Amino acid sequence: MSRAKETSDALNPPVVEAARVVVPARTAGDYLALALATCGVGLIPLAPGTWGSAVGVVVYLALGRAAQTTFDYAVTRGLDLSPQTFQTLLTTALLFVVFIISLAGTWAATRAEKLFGKKDPGAVVVDEVAGQLVAFLFVPWGAGWWAVVAGFVAFRAFDIWKPYPVRRLEGLGGGLGVMADDLLAGFYAAALVSLLVSVQILF
Repeated sequence: MSRAKETSDALNPPVVEAARVVVPARTAGDYLALALATCGVGLIPLAPGTWGSAVGVVVYLALGRAAQTTFDYAVTRGLDLSPQTFQTLLTTALLFVVFIISLAGTWAATRAEKLFGKKDPGAVVVDEVAGQLVAFLFVPWGAGWWAVVAGFVAFRAFDIWKPYPVRRLEGLGGGLGVMADDLLAGFYAAALVSLLVSVQILF
């Protein structure tokens, strides 16, 4: 016996039970991914990407202070180190941190996309943190606060504008696409800020 077709136009439509959607319980890995992906600020409703960049600035300043303290301690212990050695130490540490955040962020963003049920959700800001750090790669530590502000503004501008081929990198999909476009935007910002610092030094 064939089943009657369900239709809202029937005079006496059959009673249809509401579908039960089973949402799997979140695991510890899910919570870790969300924590890494949002960096504690991604769920702020107003401009989460800007807040993510602000986290990147804080990480950069903290890293610079730590490198400065380490360098000063090494000098007081009798090591003959030049100021250029400090900048090399800071740049190396910054590259290492960017590498670690990029790897962790790719994993976390991929998992967060599944948890949020959308591509590149706004709450995922670990990409802004990594991109903002890249923007400071070529900035001398002693350049001054103006360079930090310039790096922040430049990265936000390139991240929003997404000049070629930044936007195309979003098509890579998953966490790789989430991270890659912001990292390239960070390199654009780094080039601009480096140019500004060079002009400031020369003139």
